[in-house]
Amino acid sequence: MTIQHRTVHAADADSRLDRWFRRHFPQLTQGALQKMLRTGQIRVDGKRAEANTRLARGQEIRIPPLPEGPAPESLTPRPRPVSEEDARALEQMILYRDDHIIALNKPHGLPVQGGPNIRKHLDGMLDALCFEKEERPRLVHRLDRDTSGVILLARDAAAASFLAAAFRGRDAQKTYWAIVVGQPQYQGGRIDMRLAKQGGGPMGERVVPAEGKDGAHAITEFDTVDAARRHATWLELRPLTGRTHQLRVHCAAALGCPILGDGKYGGQAAHLEGMSHALHLHARRLIVPHPEGGTLDVTAPLPPHMAESFETLGFEKPRTPQPKRRG
Repeated sequence: MTIQHRTVHAADADSRLDRWFRRHFPQLTQGALQKMLRTGQIRVDGKRAEANTRLARGQEIRIPPLPEGPAPESLTPRPRPVSEEDARALEQMILYRDDHIIALNKPHGLPVQGGPNIRKHLDGMLDALCFEKEERPRLVHRLDRDTSGVILLARDAAAASFLAAAFRGRDAQKTYWAIVVGQPQYQGGRIDMRLAKQGGGPMGERVVPAEGKDGAHAITEFDTVDAARRHATWLELRPLTGRTHQLRVHCAAALGCPILGDGKYGGQAAHLEGMSHALHLHARRLIVPHPEGGTLDVTAPLPPHMAESFETLGFEKPRTPQPKRRG
């Protein structure tokens, strides 16, 4: 066993370092990887790195002697088989496509990435969306499994780097629609509530309001679009930060109105009789800078369960405009 040095190829640009190791050295456990990072055995361009370090094309990774196991994958990720049915379903999700970006309308219930007990996820099917390019598209942001709506894919390494920087720098303008149970005290406003992750319990890891200066800063703007008397309200939510489950916790804890179907944060109070128990949270619109200049503006139609709830509650469904590239 010897020390190796590998160069990051275009297909791996903007990947997290821990995911790069999982892809190329599947025999390496997370615990062993963390120990090597903690002790400085793994380095990127000669410097210490962390599991969440984002890689760039051309960087050099120092790899210490690794445990014996299956042969590592080649530097170019192998195509993953995608069934014809899944490939057709993915193509039907496409809202916009050009040489650099694909925008999808992710359905409720589809995980974006793999995890424990997850066999089918969006990231595992992206080879079906290569079209004329050799590179597989890559994710540049995330949505929860149960949140539907606009999600962007970068079609090349340069676009991935550009878009990732736009999301980190908050140049992406995100608009969500939600149906909440009850009616907020105010028609609109700004929620500024710190959040922290809390592990364990029957519901698994949760995000909770944090006291004082603990937790991560989380800000959401909201406006009421319509209300069905006092038992349900249609909100427009604009997160100015991107914390895990931010909108769900802000609605439940700050507004006192859990998102319809969100049993994790609202319990039984998040359900209305005769209505779908699916989460009623939809990434409606996304405006981002485009890698070639100007901006891309993409809107996603409502998922079936939310469209049905809109009709039941008497909310008027607005039309969905076509994607626009400006500038």
